[in-house]
Formats: sequence, C-alpha cells, structure tokens
Amino acid sequence: MTTLTASPNRIAQYWALTKPRVTQLAVFCAVIGMFLSSSDLPDWRLVVAATIGIWLLAGAAFAVNCLVEREIDARMARTARRPMARGELTVMQTLIFSGVIGGAGMWVLYNFVNALTMWLTFATFVGYAVIYTMILKPATPQNIVIGGLSGAMPPALGWAAIANTVPMEAWLLVLIIFVWTPPHFWALALYRRDEYAQSGLPMLPITHGMAYTQLQILLYSIALVACTLLPFAVGMSGLIYLLVTLVLDAIFLWYAWQVYRNYSDMIARKMFAYSIVYLSILFAALLVDHYFRF
Repeated sequence: MTTLTASPNRIAQYWALTKPRVTQLAVFCAVIGMFLSSSDLPDWRLVVAATIGIWLLAGAAFAVNCLVEREIDARMARTARRPMARGELTVMQTLIFSGVIGGAGMWVLYNFVNALTMWLTFATFVGYAVIYTMILKPATPQNIVIGGLSGAMPPALGWAAIANTVPMEAWLLVLIIFVWTPPHFWALALYRRDEYAQSGLPMLPITHGMAYTQLQILLYSIALVACTLLPFAVGMSGLIYLLVTLVLDAIFLWYAWQVYRNYSDMIARKMFAYSIVYLSILFAALLVDHYFRF
C-alpha cells in the first residue's frame, strides 16, 4: 500500500489527475465540431463556454479513471508517476476534486450552452469513468473497442453546443475517432506489453498474442481509411480535406503494414506517436476545408 506523501505543488497534482495531454486532444476535436456545425463563424461566447464545460467534465472523468486504476498505474512505468499511483492524493481528495470540476462543467454547459450538450457530455463521462474504466477495461480485451465510443464523442459534443442537434455529419466524425482508437491504443499496448502483463489488465496482446493484435491493427487501419473518406463522399468536405487525408492515410497504412509484417517495438512506438499527429492534422484539415473549400 502506497503511503500518502506531502507535496509542495498540490495544484500540479490535481492538474495531472485530468490527464491534460489527452484532454487537450479531446477538446480540440470538440472545438472542430463546433466550427463545422455552422457555415459562419460560431458565437465565440458559446465556443468559450462549451470548451470550458467539456474540458471540466473530461478532466473529471480522467480523475475518476486515475482513482480507480491507482494500483494498476503503480505497477506500470508509463503511469507510475501519476498522483494517485504515488499516493500523493487521497481517495476523498480525488473524489471531491472530480465532483467539483464535473459539477462545474455541467453547470456551465446547462446555463451557458444548452441542455443537450450537458447531457451528452455527462453521458460521455459515465461511459468513460464508469462503463469503460470500472466494467469493461478489467473484463474484456475488447475494452478499447466497446468503450471507445465515449472517447469518440467530442466532435458530437462540440456540434451539439452550437447547433443544439447532432446530425449525421457529426456522427461521421465520431465514427472516425471510434475506428481510429483501436489501432492507436493497441500500438501502445504492443510495445508496452510487459507492463500490461504486470498490470493484470486483459489487453489484446496479452490475451490473444502479438500476431493477432498486429493483424487487428492492420484491419482496423484499413477500416479507418474507408471511414476518413466518408466526409468527402457525402459532400461534407472538399478537395483540401481529401488530399490531406489521402496522404495521412497512406502513412498510417504504411505503419500498420510494418507493424503487421516487420514488427519491432520501435515501429509500434512510432505508429502510436504518429496516430496522435494523424488525428490532429485530419481534424485541422476538416476545419480548413470547411472555410476554404474548392
């Protein structure tokens, strides 16, 4: 049992609970959804309020994740420095922190955005913090697939914030992130397989082996390419997006093929790092295309 330790920088510890890097990518995708929801520039007040509210609820969900997985995190080098894993924060402190920022996020969304966005974001919180973290992750190697919907929701949340509705176009963006998540996360699980074996979590490389996981990464990557072409196919985006996507997809597929046929921990690590850049540029291309389509 890890003992509680004093720290001169309590703010940094609470900040770390929110997994700021992951939160930033999620909020970025939500903001893109806000801008794509309107042919004109959206009301900046709605954008600011929605960004704050979504950020707060995402941070609350990640804090719960850190709380539930504190013992697992302590057994893995990648996560051992998290505040809960190191015993720098108590269970009660983390629960209060999550409740305060989560409640604040719901208040902001309800009062300054709309009820639809608040409830969708709250459902996403429950999906990640409860269904994925507490139920699916320790129970099945398909946890990242089934639970991936909660992590894929930010574009729909952003769209709802501005338009007060979630049309088919928004769900296409959700689909892209949903299909992107397995190859992104399984690339990490491959080169971190020894840590996951120690953690006790039933991750795919541990339960089904390396070769099976490598094949699944390739298959999901092919499916991802098909999904990323849908915005152009339905007329949601134009040539700028198409050209950028074709380049991004070609590189993604090359990494997936290398992971499948010529595996090394280095290539899996590179694929994982590229997958984050890939999603960021893909959504940025959607935004540029939206305002400068030809």
